[in-house]
Amino acid sequence: MSQRRPYEVIIRPVITEKSNRLMEDYGKYAFEVALDASKSEIRNAIQELFGVKVKKVNTMIVKPKKKRIIGKFRQYGTTKKWKKAIVTLEPGESIDLLNFAS
Repeated sequence: MSQRRPYEVIIRPVITEKSNRLMEDYGKYAFEVALDASKSEIRNAIQELFGVKVKKVNTMIVKPKKKRIIGKFRQYGTTKKWKKAIVTLEPGESIDLLNFAS
């Protein structure tokens, strides 16, 4: 099995009010990652991309939600299924997400 590049594992940072609060208070950062990415792959990708020391990685699958298609009568679709990773950094470490090229 070949090693994947970090940009294939980490898709984008998740920037919400809750994720901003986690960043400021606890040093935790949220990312959308590849559905088949393992915790060790995520850890290695974050360490390589940002040059920080990762303490812990938690992952979850975000279920698709039902959405109505605008302009269509009684037609529904779903949002995509995706995987979210919450990455906890060692104390004193931080990531500048503004410079993340997606």
